Amino acid sequence: MPKAKVTKTTVGTQSSSTTNRTPVKINTGGTPMWYKVLMFGFMLFGLVWLLVNYLAGDQIQFMMELGPWNYLIGFGGLIIGLLMTMGWR
Repeated sequence: MPKAKVTKTTVGTQSSSTTNRTPVKINTGGTPMWYKVLMFGFMLFGLVWLLVNYLAGDQIQFMMELGPWNYLIGFGGLIIGLLMTMGWR
């Protein structure tokens, strides 16, 4: 069986003049403030809507007209806010 040829240069080494040792700050890409405000706003809106519906829904005219749609509005706000938490870093 033939033997492999051996080269005299070493593979994978670089000269020290081409190596850059300057530390680089890496941006991790945190969530912007507007996203957090919107996310918590949706959750708070849904919670407040449901609380007002339970406590004073029969005294507020437009909430009486909405009827069972109040649950969709309240839980919809909560669900949208909770789904937005998946994009929060």
